[in-house]
Amino acid sequence: MAAKTRVVLLACGSFNPITNMHLRMFEIAKDFLHKTGRYRVIGGIISPVNDKYAKENLAAAKHRCEMVRLSLQTSDWISVDTWESNQDTWLETAKILAHQKATVESRYGSSLLIVDATSDRPVKKRRKVKGSRGNVDQTDSSAVNITDQGPIDIKLLCGGDLLESFGTPGLWADKDIEAIVRDYGLVCITREGSNPHKFIYESDVLAKHENNIHIITEWITNDISATKIRRALRRQESVRYLIQDAVINYIKKHKLYGYNDK
Repeated sequence: MAAKTRVVLLACGSFNPITNMHLRMFEIAKDFLHKTGRYRVIGGIISPVNDKYAKENLAAAKHRCEMVRLSLQTSDWISVDTWESNQDTWLETAKILAHQKATVESRYGSSLLIVDATSDRPVKKRRKVKGSRGNVDQTDSSAVNITDQGPIDIKLLCGGDLLESFGTPGLWADKDIEAIVRDYGLVCITREGSNPHKFIYESDVLAKHENNIHIITEWITNDISATKIRRALRRQESVRYLIQDAVINYIKKHKLYGYNDK
């Protein structure tokens, strides 16, 4: 039997702030890929966007990265990577995928994510590894000593809005869209009632690489968005159970997003 393709899921975005739905997307994607029988998800990476992205109301990267780190305290397979946010300028998604692909291939098997053969889950012993101008929480390879087999892919995890943004004139370079779907692939979480397959059909580039685009419908609907979280915080309304408690405490401590404890 051919070895299953190992997959690392990469989510890029503002994470301003990170919400429970951002975290759920990883779990949904992992379940889906495992059920195909062709893939085994071995890790997830969250890469907050650089401050030079200049999005309105964007909190500083140091805060967004720390909130992601706090939100992942209970995860044994997802990590935050600060390489993108530490660059001198904003970078296109295709360049971030290329960097992460090279990083995964060079580090896997010695220090990135080692799987315990008895449980098929990453071991929980972790350490922080510093790279060139970035760092990522990674599993400590000294915990086990096995050799994991099979090809390895890195795929972009996204929502349906990102997929549809490919059709916005001038927003994405055509060469980047093709590189993303051809060289890496998409795992796209969509909501009931949307029609991503029609959008793919209407795009020559996406249709050409349709086999590398995984569409997942989220039947347990959840309308949590960072925009609504920020609005609630400005209005001094509770956001508990929408984002992690540790993130709420961090926002309060640093008075982010207009939060005022008076």
